[in-house]
Amino acid sequence: MGKAFKYGDNVNTDVIIPARYLNTSNPQELAAHAMEDIDAAFAERVRPGDVIVGGKNFGSGSSREHAPLALKTAGVSAVIAESFARIFYRNSFNIGFPLLESKEASEAIEAGNEIEIAFEGGAIRNLTKGETYKAEPLPPFMANLVKSGGLVGYVKAKA
Repeated sequence: MGKAFKYGDNVNTDVIIPARYLNTSNPQELAAHAMEDIDAAFAERVRPGDVIVGGKNFGSGSSREHAPLALKTAGVSAVIAESFARIFYRNSFNIGFPLLESKEASEAIEAGNEIEIAFEGGAIRNLTKGETYKAEPLPPFMANLVKSGGLVGYVKAKA
């Protein structure tokens, strides 16, 4: 459960983590600069459990894994959007960072709304508005990736 940060369509990986910070792979350093070019105060305001709500094609651009890692390390619990760029989608699940696709939630949630997510059933509750939206539930394999902390954790658990 957390507060919503709302952004629009086509939020790309260069906005999520600007290229000038890609000289490090330190997750804490990346998190300190997450969303900096679109929301300069994001890293100071985000709290563990908060969610990002985007529009269409969230995570477009380069295939850098740094982008979902910066958001996850900053404390973002999930991203809800109408749709995701496929490479961002896959990179997110590879590091155990959940994404939910829901046009309804993407349109209805406003910045600052308190959001609660039931990943298993795909329910997104807007506690501020008293509304519930439906997202596609995570397929079992993807849910297992998230629970394992990502692909590496999943493979280690299977070994």
